[in-house]
Amino acid sequence: MPINSQILNGFFNLEYMVVLMAGVILYLLYYVYTKDHDYTKNIHAVASVVEELNREIFYLKKNMTETQKSIQINTRGMTDEEIYEEIERSVYDMVQPISAGVKQLQANISTLDVQIDARVTNLENGVKQFAMPNAINGNDDEKITSLFKQGVTLETISKELNIAKPEVEFVLKINKLR
Repeated sequence: MPINSQILNGFFNLEYMVVLMAGVILYLLYYVYTKDHDYTKNIHAVASVVEELNREIFYLKKNMTETQKSIQINTRGMTDEEIYEEIERSVYDMVQPISAGVKQLQANISTLDVQIDARVTNLENGVKQFAMPNAINGNDDEKITSLFKQGVTLETISKELNIAKPEVEFVLKINKLR
């Protein structure tokens, strides 16, 4: 009986092999089916994107054709002078608000300039009244301005009148000579 058991064992091994091969084939079929399903979904997605792109290209071509026709119609009807006038009108329309803004800024600046000049004048008058050093009297003030107008240097004026150089500079600044 040992031969029958070997045959029987070989038969069972062969059965296991067939079952195992059938399992592998079923798994491969399942794997191919799922991959095919994934690829089909991807192909459909790409196809819909391509279709949408083709639709966009069609609309763009249509718009471009219409624009070209409108340009041809517009350019045929206008002379060079009319085109120039239209450009000039467009530029004027764009520049007009800017020009108005600049004029307003100039008006504001001139108003501020007048106000600043008035304040500076008031400050100078106040400084002349309150900040004049005690050592300088009216005669020294006139002497300093007279000597400076004659071209005498600050150092020489300071030494001649026995007045400190900063005081000489101060008097000249107040009198707007320096």
